[in-house]
Amino acid sequence: MSSIIKAENISKHFIIAHENRESYSTLSSIMSKKVKNVLKSRKRDKPKRDEFWALKDVSFEVNPGDRLGIIGRNGAGKSTLLKILSRITEPTKGRISIKGRVASLLEVGTGFHPELTGRENIFLNGAILGMARTEIRKKFDEIVAFAEVERFLDTPVKRYSSGMYVRLAFAVAAHLEPEILVVDEVLAVGDAQFQKKCLGKMEEVSRNEGRTVLFVSHNMGVVTQLCSSSILLQNGQIAYMGLPKHAIEKYLGSQNISNEYRLESEQKNQKINFVDHLIVKNERNESVSNFSFDEKIVLHFLCRINDYSPNLQIGIAMLDKLNNRVFTVLKEIDYFMTSEQKVLEGNVGFPDHLFAPSNYTFSFAIWTKDGIIHDLVENICAISIHDNGTELAQYENTDYGCVIVSPQWNKYV
Repeated sequence: MSSIIKAENISKHFIIAHENRESYSTLSSIMSKKVKNVLKSRKRDKPKRDEFWALKDVSFEVNPGDRLGIIGRNGAGKSTLLKILSRITEPTKGRISIKGRVASLLEVGTGFHPELTGRENIFLNGAILGMARTEIRKKFDEIVAFAEVERFLDTPVKRYSSGMYVRLAFAVAAHLEPEILVVDEVLAVGDAQFQKKCLGKMEEVSRNEGRTVLFVSHNMGVVTQLCSSSILLQNGQIAYMGLPKHAIEKYLGSQNISNEYRLESEQKNQKINFVDHLIVKNERNESVSNFSFDEKIVLHFLCRINDYSPNLQIGIAMLDKLNNRVFTVLKEIDYFMTSEQKVLEGNVGFPDHLFAPSNYTFSFAIWTKDGIIHDLVENICAISIHDNGTELAQYENTDYGCVIVSPQWNKYV
């Protein structure tokens, strides 16, 4: 199959100038310098100049009908790549070949003239895409209905809210039949209902109409749900290209959050019964801090028990990002050890398909049934759970609770 986009060794270079400025100046020092400049001529200090490669030797191909997700941390080069693909900016090095018309939605109001009305901007965008006026008229009613801005159609778009801007801009980009649709994170400006509508439209134009979609997002669930392939950018270079699931795993694995707790050596002599070591793992016994919602979470623990009592038990709690308790579990110490042993070691597994995408921490306690606490460590072993394609993916980063429930639905006819 002949590719619709072919990028060969694309690089983008910027020069960053840093002016030499004093951090603090008084009125007397400013006046003194002005007098000196009048009395004698002197060279002004040249600003320092740094080189910055936003992209470096990026090569890939995209076939017609592909849905390519581009992910990476802020500053990885995602938006720069989209601007080059949209021909907004030229690459410093490399060559790019694009077959067909490209409609881009990179920033709020991309391609809109603020003084023109919504109606006039629809025709303007269509003309930029090379469409005849009759073609635009055929799609006009669909665009207006999708954007839900009929009431403000003859109002200059400079008076639109950012949400209205995005609704109309996406409607124009998606309905005027470009071969390639390029969408940046700008959809996050819209409300959740409209985001869902946009994702459905992108899926429709790709799967049913065979158009190509390039999509940048920090919402990993949506990338998994929408995209057929993915590029992971790191420091302006392609770190991985392939299935979205694998790209996301590599991306999340590169983010450092501490999923481990160790008691300092000097503190061990100050306690009798204490938590020595905790670490979060996956089912493959790998130490990880990032999970998809369909992965089992395993907490491995090691405690030292110098004063054994059958009344001792351990308690584990998971806390959400607002420090609210998600759950608490308890287990008697007799399950793990006898009075002759000094080490309590084990693990506890928490089921998959349960916890909603968010950030969580754990608290771990050794205590007696009458409420005497021997040791307590709180807000440790941070983990992050991500959606990888449930029906709630488009609502990621909004609060829809701490658990994902799969209920049984019944319909009465």
